[in-house]
Amino acid sequence: MFTGIITGLGRITESRPLGSDEAHGMQLTVEAPAGYLDDVQLGDSIALNGACMTVTSFDTAASRFTVDISHESLDKTSGLAEPGPVNLEKAMRANDRLGGHMVSGHVDGIGSVSLFAPVGESWDLRIETPPELARFIAYKGSITVNGVSLTVNRVVDATGGCELSINLIPHTLANTTLGTLQAGQRVNLEIDLIARYVERMLTAPGGSAECHAPS
Repeated sequence: MFTGIITGLGRITESRPLGSDEAHGMQLTVEAPAGYLDDVQLGDSIALNGACMTVTSFDTAASRFTVDISHESLDKTSGLAEPGPVNLEKAMRANDRLGGHMVSGHVDGIGSVSLFAPVGESWDLRIETPPELARFIAYKGSITVNGVSLTVNRVVDATGGCELSINLIPHTLANTTLGTLQAGQRVNLEIDLIARYVERMLTAPGGSAECHAPS
């Protein structure tokens, strides 16, 4: 589990195919900030742009680690197939503060930035979401964008999904990769964990829609 509070800015420096065709995944080499790997062990989970990955090797002195990412994960995420900056978050400890919200590290869909513009001291980020995610997004609810826990300020429904708006403060821009976003760029989205379970309870056989008051 994660919280959506980014703990470091990393960079994918190398992506190496794990096989001879597209059915295989890739091994990513990631540079982390100095000292970031001091408490990391082999097999630990670190989220890259919101996608939970397993550390397969690491070099503490060089602040570098590797992860193996499957073809399925590459197909369902954005920004992990080639070198570039990534948001990093280590898995939450049981005694950690929950500064953001409960995040699983499983990307639910890919959104597209429709607007990224300054408003006063902050920036207005608007994202068009896939239609299958629209029902999970609510005003003042939580959503994870490239691994960052954020609050939804506005939701506009449309036939092809919805457009959500988020206000980004300078601190978030300075400490995550979101400050480099541009219109048309694809981003990883994870919906609120509670919304996912509520939807399942309401639609599964035996859910509340089928329940009757006791006699």
